[in-house]
Amino acid sequence: MTDAPQLTLFNSLNRQLEPFVPVHEGEARVYTCGPTVYNYPHIGNMRAYVFADVLGRTLSWRGYKLTHIINITDVGHLTDDADAGEDKLEKMAAQKKQSIWDIAEHYTQAFKADVAALNIREPAEWSVATDYIAEMIDFAKKIEAKHCYQLDSGLYFDVSTVADYGRLARAVTEDEGESRIGDVEGKRNAADFAIWRTTPEGETRQMEWDSPWGRGAPGWHLECSVMGGKLLGFPFDIHTGGIDHREIHHPNEIAQNQAFCGCGGLDDPAHSGARYWMHNNFLVERSGKMSKSSGEFLRLQLLIDKGYHPLAYRMMCLQAHYRSELEFSWEGLGAALTRLKRMVMAVQPLRDVESAATDHPKFAQALAKFEEAMADDLNTAIALTALEDALATKKVDAGIKRAVVERMDAVLGLGLLDLARTDLRIRPKDAQITEAEIEDALERRKAARAEKDFATSDAIRDELAAKGVEVMDGDPLGWEWKLA
Repeated sequence: MTDAPQLTLFNSLNRQLEPFVPVHEGEARVYTCGPTVYNYPHIGNMRAYVFADVLGRTLSWRGYKLTHIINITDVGHLTDDADAGEDKLEKMAAQKKQSIWDIAEHYTQAFKADVAALNIREPAEWSVATDYIAEMIDFAKKIEAKHCYQLDSGLYFDVSTVADYGRLARAVTEDEGESRIGDVEGKRNAADFAIWRTTPEGETRQMEWDSPWGRGAPGWHLECSVMGGKLLGFPFDIHTGGIDHREIHHPNEIAQNQAFCGCGGLDDPAHSGARYWMHNNFLVERSGKMSKSSGEFLRLQLLIDKGYHPLAYRMMCLQAHYRSELEFSWEGLGAALTRLKRMVMAVQPLRDVESAATDHPKFAQALAKFEEAMADDLNTAIALTALEDALATKKVDAGIKRAVVERMDAVLGLGLLDLARTDLRIRPKDAQITEAEIEDALERRKAARAEKDFATSDAIRDELAAKGVEVMDGDPLGWEWKLA
């Protein structure tokens, strides 16, 4: 894509847009903070992986050889992100009276199922924290003398030993930051954090290992530094995560990276371990930020159980810029589903044709608009309108139109050519009527209307309505029914 506009990305470290210049020519190395597998991810969590997927797809589309790593945290993450509380996995295992390894496996598979349902591409590697314990101990040993000190509870990182600690979080000038760090007796600085947690005397953890600082487990922040450096090499190109990681987890990770590499201050972003730090904003509901602490929470399976195709949620995410706060509502999800339906219907005539070259003058404007939008810090909201412009183009070769759609959808990841309109019907899991029964009733109703037997037609419609089926006679999209 030699004529494509310069790709610019928002670097959270500097709070500004910067042109993307890879560390290794022709390559893009990306690390994404993955889930702590103690519970199901909620849809706010999944927004981070839709964003990271769009970033990876954009880099691939621009011709870079992409290496994308997503980690699985199966040890070390405490119930409070601010370095306090119990280990999330240990706590859930105790609650469920199950092996911590079984807990981790179950929720890892649940997360991967959501990844597949949202058409998120698999990373080059899922890096699992417990596979890197030896490397974590070696990393900690290398930085211990200059940057760490030991307390009864473990080995702690002294944040005063690195330059510009907290710059990513803007801890000094913003409301959140150092004030959220948990208090541990004996810490030199409020923001100091655990590198290794020693198991208290008389206690036994399901996950613990021998180390120079006693038997215990690694700190949560250590994991990502070790796996990112090991698998991608310091400095790599881009580190992504949710905006909540920007305040504590990522500043601590950066401090470890500076210590390990012997780097100076953060005026040179590469000293942080990655050249670009990118964060997606929150998905919120009217009651506030989503949380798993209140029993039932919004997870992808709940949307599916209520009858919504998971790609309607992907569409919902794409309609907003990744750095914008996005409010979730069922009405908004329904609107995103309708928009997806319109696209699928427009694509249907292209399913059985072969792709041709995309350099047709009728598509030049839509393609330019699309490329400029994605180059402008992944502006998917504008890119979607460019795709709709292309779909609305008339009197053009179908093969060329298909190629344009494929080119755009390769970045947006909606899978338009693989979806059928019937896939997008709203059909809740607990529906009391089968699709076959609905189709049979509609055929009988169609026959009655053809014979002008409107009494029978109305009776069938009322019969379906009583079972939660809304017959959509005037729907311009051509959807014959939906289940309430």
